[in-house]
Amino acid sequence: MVIRDLTPNVTIFSVPFSRYGKIPIGGRGTAVRLSSGSLAVFSPVALTEATKAKIASLGGNVKYLVATDIEHHIFLSDWKKAYPDAKLIGPEGLPEKRLKVQNDPKIGHEPFDVVIGKNTPRPYSIDTEFDRDFEVEYIPSHPNKEIVFLYKPDKVLIEADLLFNLPATEQYSKVPEEERPKPGLLGGWFMRMNSTEGEAKGMKRFLWWVVSRGDREGFNEIVRRIYREWDFEVIVPCHGEVIERGAKEVWGRVFEWHLGGKK
Repeated sequence: MVIRDLTPNVTIFSVPFSRYGKIPIGGRGTAVRLSSGSLAVFSPVALTEATKAKIASLGGNVKYLVATDIEHHIFLSDWKKAYPDAKLIGPEGLPEKRLKVQNDPKIGHEPFDVVIGKNTPRPYSIDTEFDRDFEVEYIPSHPNKEIVFLYKPDKVLIEADLLFNLPATEQYSKVPEEERPKPGLLGGWFMRMNSTEGEAKGMKRFLWWVVSRGDREGFNEIVRRIYREWDFEVIVPCHGEVIERGAKEVWGRVFEWHLGGKK
């Protein structure tokens, strides 16, 4: 794990992770210190001793544990046991998904305090303390039921699978070269489809034809609203490199077809 302070209030926890054991996409959790001093943890990764120590150095008051979609929830139970007063937050479908799991000791059946769904009225609200620092958008048409967050004080956008930024360089930086997975032809194609480099044509096609196909108009409306109304300078994805400069420009380029119409 690579633990790094992205801003004085935002810390990232970057880990190696391979999809299907072959495609090195990495994983990332994010801890944010609110204006109140409380902590919100998004897409929690393994709660190691180093992770606990870092959380303690940030004040240790974990008040919110957030599953940013229906895939990034594996370690929620471990964190909830360590920080029992934290509120569990996630998208519709995730509580039911976890209840179906009976043979994995890592995945408990803890009740969620806030569930955001397609029928939840906007603007989405967690509580007064959280709402003071965050904007929230939910994308029900995304296959993984994405919830996207803007930490307003530091202009940091936090997301899970909406936008990858491969390769996962930082996330694999502590893994010896000979131990890193070899993606092969299919993995190489997937990584090209999820790169923001250059004109990002592969990602544009992937987002248009695969990710947004369930409700493209609804998807378009939300990514346009984020682009036009949110003030962000950094994008923290779960998979791949953090976009630390020119994040708004990257968003506009990657979602160009959704913002202005497919060419």
